[in-house]
Amino acid sequence: MTKYLISFPGAAMEVPAEDFAAVGKAARAVIREAKAAGVYVFGGGINAGIAPCLVAANGSITHGTYPQTKAFDGGFCVLELPSRESAILWAAKLAKACRCAQELREFGYDPES
Repeated sequence: MTKYLISFPGAAMEVPAEDFAAVGKAARAVIREAKAAGVYVFGGGINAGIAPCLVAANGSITHGTYPQTKAFDGGFCVLELPSRESAILWAAKLAKACRCAQELREFGYDPES
């Protein structure tokens, strides 16, 4: 089985404030479905209230992040699935619940993980 990252940036979720609770309820329903199916690994959202930092090999800290990931935010989940086709189906369920397209990425196999 392969692990897949399904995610979206916060800016993609253009939901009126009055619909936000319904979106959260729908997204949690998909996560409960994934858990019941035994494919859920973990998920969550990036805490935008905590600034990122870079930690070097010597332990020194630089406030901020790589320029390429400066806008990394939003929500994500990792599912372990038998095929890319299955991952696309789950991403579509999450897209419907969150009312925005989901980015799908496949993790490379690592025998140590």
